[in-house]
Amino acid sequence: MGFIAEFKEFINKGNVVDLAVAVILAGAFGKIVTSLVDDIIMPVIALAGNMESIAELKVGPFTYGKFAAATINFLIIAFVLFMVIKIMNKTKKKVEKEEKI
Repeated sequence: MGFIAEFKEFINKGNVVDLAVAVILAGAFGKIVTSLVDDIIMPVIALAGNMESIAELKVGPFTYGKFAAATINFLIIAFVLFMVIKIMNKTKKKVEKEEKI
């Protein structure tokens, strides 16, 4: 078995693919959490100390757009990874069928 064939077999094992997907999704989810804290929670805390009425809270320096963008980016990354894994599984099934014949 050649080096390329061994590497191909290693990559096609489920554990390697699962780990890669987990790392990618964790990075994307980390951006959502960072945006939630920086753009939503911290402005509330900052305003709470200087706020005279609840109405002021609605007009604060919130950047919902950054949080929404991070969330949409996460969903896009998750969907693309789902499609890649789906194609990989379909291809793997075809190869297994051909090997049985």
